[in-house]
Amino acid sequence: MTTSRYHRVILKLSGEALAGEQGFGIAHNMLISVAQQVSEVQDLGVEMALVVGGGNIWRGIAGSSQGMDRATADYMGMLATVMNALALQDALEQYNIQTRVLSAIEMRQVAEPYIRRRAIRHMEKGRIVIFAAGTGNPYFSTDTTAALRAAELEAEVILMAKRVDGVYDSDPLKNTEAKKFQRLSYLDVLSKGLGVMDSTAASLCMDNDIPLIVFNLNQNGNIIRALKGEPIGTYVGRE
Repeated sequence: MTTSRYHRVILKLSGEALAGEQGFGIAHNMLISVAQQVSEVQDLGVEMALVVGGGNIWRGIAGSSQGMDRATADYMGMLATVMNALALQDALEQYNIQTRVLSAIEMRQVAEPYIRRRAIRHMEKGRIVIFAAGTGNPYFSTDTTAALRAAELEAEVILMAKRVDGVYDSDPLKNTEAKKFQRLSYLDVLSKGLGVMDSTAASLCMDNDIPLIVFNLNQNGNIIRALKGEPIGTYVGRE
């Protein structure tokens, strides 16, 4: 029987990854792909929580760059993550996967409030937990949310699902000569500004020794491959 190297994991989904080839909004085929792969994860007995971004709908930093109050723009971005979380919940439940959306901003009609012990209990019962609304605070990215929740829940790894198959020295979507890294240290990420995640999130991972695996979500089966420890994408950890 196939086994996982990890028991409890955080899957970080960027909003852009959920947009798929259309580049904006929520692509139905991406929701189905995630749901199918998560159902396979459950079969391995892995406890999984999802942190979802909102860049496919709204990016707070983009709004602030156009003159909008930064805190207001960031709160709008948090609401975008709630929309993505509800779409993911619906897709997962179509595969008979029990899910709970936990929001850092209270909106009890659509999601439970985030409580650490409640999140752990849901995971222990085999439910997929989806964290929405970031940390609930402006000026923090959903990458930081993933790092914070991983530390709080004692997750063994963060799976960073993106539109590209790892970390490069430049944008591979714009530069065909971009070099891919197989393995990086936290300090490499911080000193080289490689765009894996923001410096706050990377520092939090480094301080709590939480490794990252950056991989391409568009290739079906990559989540399972990452959990099995296959050499896909880019691994970020200690030296």
